[in-house]
Amino acid sequence: MKRASAAPWRRLAPLAACVLAVHLALLQGGARRVVPARQVPVQFATRSVVLPPVVVAAAPAPTPTPTPAAERPAEPAPAPIRRVQHVPPRRPAPSLLRAALGAASAPSPVPASTDTAAVSVPPSIRLHYEVTVQKGPFSLAGRAVFDWRHDGRAYEARLEATSVAGSRVQRSTGRIAPEGLVPDYFSDKSRSEQATHFDRAQGRIVFSNNQPVAPLAEGIQDRLSVIVQVAALLAARPANFPPGTQLALPTAGTREADTWIFSVEGEEDLALPGGQVRALKVQRLPRREYDQKLELWFAPSMDYAPVRLRLTNPNGDAVDNRWSSTDKG
Repeated sequence: MKRASAAPWRRLAPLAACVLAVHLALLQGGARRVVPARQVPVQFATRSVVLPPVVVAAAPAPTPTPTPAAERPAEPAPAPIRRVQHVPPRRPAPSLLRAALGAASAPSPVPASTDTAAVSVPPSIRLHYEVTVQKGPFSLAGRAVFDWRHDGRAYEARLEATSVAGSRVQRSTGRIAPEGLVPDYFSDKSRSEQATHFDRAQGRIVFSNNQPVAPLAEGIQDRLSVIVQVAALLAARPANFPPGTQLALPTAGTREADTWIFSVEGEEDLALPGGQVRALKVQRLPRREYDQKLELWFAPSMDYAPVRLRLTNPNGDAVDNRWSSTDKG
């Protein structure tokens, strides 16, 4: 019985040994494939993560500033520094009249100066004129007297014209300040008298004919004092007013206040009843269709006295005052 049972185990032993050998071979082969597979990916992952990210992260983090780099190319361009110092030489130093005006086409009006040497008020004088009144097709002759008086502190200016058509008297009174004339009262009388009051305490201009009150602008003049003011500005600094220069002066009449723009035209030789005179022509430029045109000729040899005054209405009627003689003092 023992021998019969042992025989089958002896026959199965070689088969069991073969099966065991095959399993060991498979286990060893699988182990060889698994171990290298784990080691290779770890090495690749370590090299790809450690090296490249360190280089990339160091650059963009501290300096995300593309804007300054874009601005630098604009630095060499000198566009903002456009030189405009050609304008100041044409203008008298500081500003007397801060009138901002839009003159149609011509250069901006030159403000006058406020320092004590900005004006040279002419001495007291009486000027006589021969007058020609042009009214439509008719021409009338007359006479006029311009009387200018001051004591260095207060002034009075008076212009009286007479002809066969009647008479007209304009009068201005006020003070003399470092910047020139400071009118307090102006009147204009032909058939009736109208007046303008410069209320400096209230900062307004009051008209006697019930016209609306106007604000009192800095450097304001009236229709008579403005002639002397222009003469005083020209006499103080003639070099500041070459031909083509424009001068803006706020001016009040008996109905309204407006800014008058004067243009320096240049010197002319005039043959007047009082003699041959070289004079500088300055004219008021009308800005509205109903504005009067005022032409003035100032004689430098006579302390810039107005030796000719011509006033032209929009319809062509004109009054021409031409110097004939002088009374000084």
